[in-house]
Amino acid sequence: MKVVINLLLKNAIILAAGASERLGQPKALVEINGETLTQIIIKKLKKHNLNITIVTRSNLEQDMKSFGEKVVINPSPENGRTGSIQCGLKEIKGQRCIIVPIDRPGFSDMTLERLIKSETTTCPSKNGKGGHPVTLTKEDCDRILSSKSSTPLRDLINPLKIEVDDEYLHLNIDFPEDINILKNMMK
Repeated sequence: MKVVINLLLKNAIILAAGASERLGQPKALVEINGETLTQIIIKKLKKHNLNITIVTRSNLEQDMKSFGEKVVINPSPENGRTGSIQCGLKEIKGQRCIIVPIDRPGFSDMTLERLIKSETTTCPSKNGKGGHPVTLTKEDCDRILSSKSSTPLRDLINPLKIEVDDEYLHLNIDFPEDINILKNMMK
């Protein structure tokens, strides 16, 4: 008898603990057409019935809780993104998940669906350049949890790149002019 293991991906971790120094305002609270970037990302993830955990910094805790999702505080966000991922992974007990940086909203529903179905650590790619979100296997979650929080994610995982046609895949909300690009994307 063949044993089938359910690899259904159920968890998404939104990374929203960055200082947003270049943007001059919290990226998670940037408003586009009356919705924050966090609300936009949550809607995308909810379409796929994912359980959401938001990792943020203490000064954004109340704002993030207002969105009705599980919120985890990274006590040392200055140590880098891997530390925020670790906070989220601890909350979901290291289960397989998808990691969604708040400042990388340019992925489509089709791309998200492909990532959710992937059984390996996977990221979308456009023109050969990898992007976000990233699906993590249980093994890679364990590797991340056992690493230093300052270790860059790219040094810990080697995702399979799946080519997608998302025009804004590489949009990174870092500067005020990026908000204008995001507004065009949301039309």
